[in-house]
Amino acid sequence: MSDYVIAPPAQASIAVSGSQQRFPIRRVFCVGRNYEAHAREMGNDPTREPPFFFMKPADAVVPAEGTLPYPPLTEDLHHEIEMVVAVGKAGVNLDAADALDVVWGYGVGVDLTRRDLQNVAKKMSRPWDWAKGFDASGPCGAIVPVERTGHPQAGRVWLAVNGDVRQEGDLNELIWPVADVLAYISQSVALAPGDLIFTGTPAGVGPLQPGDRVTGGVAGVAEIAFTMGQRPA
Repeated sequence: MSDYVIAPPAQASIAVSGSQQRFPIRRVFCVGRNYEAHAREMGNDPTREPPFFFMKPADAVVPAEGTLPYPPLTEDLHHEIEMVVAVGKAGVNLDAADALDVVWGYGVGVDLTRRDLQNVAKKMSRPWDWAKGFDASGPCGAIVPVERTGHPQAGRVWLAVNGDVRQEGDLNELIWPVADVLAYISQSVALAPGDLIFTGTPAGVGPLQPGDRVTGGVAGVAEIAFTMGQRPA
């Protein structure tokens, strides 16, 4: 057995629906601007862009329940509801026709974004890490095994704040469907068991305030609900 100079960190993981077992998280890929309406609301032309990705730390994924900490360093925290794909098999240079074979299950997550920090990073041509990869920036519901969900190709994707629906779209509006996203990633890096993929958000992203109640879901997969905590002192 190897000895470590410090205690190794705990394995990041997320709950599995209907089970006491958990899904271990290896890496978290996020697809940027994968719904046309959202791409346009962010000032981009989706017809000209191949898929692009950013990442979150594995331990930024936390249960989408209870009260979540409001992050520091922001005056403009935004919600972005997404279907999440959990990878259960390795995959390299996958064809889209075969890519869904690596999927273990699906979930519902929110890409929390410090939009003010992201806007500064964009203007200065700097990475988005500080805007996207902060603590608890990826609340996610329990992963539902693919045997129960199938591979959703269509279905409502929605998010409400204090009962007011802010985001609403359909999985059939994805510019790059799940199979294409998996194939594209696998041509650049080897997909591995434990990888999560946040597949993109529909239009309607907007700010969250302390105390806001957030609800959302993906039809045929799951629903989530959590409350934003108070700003840090």
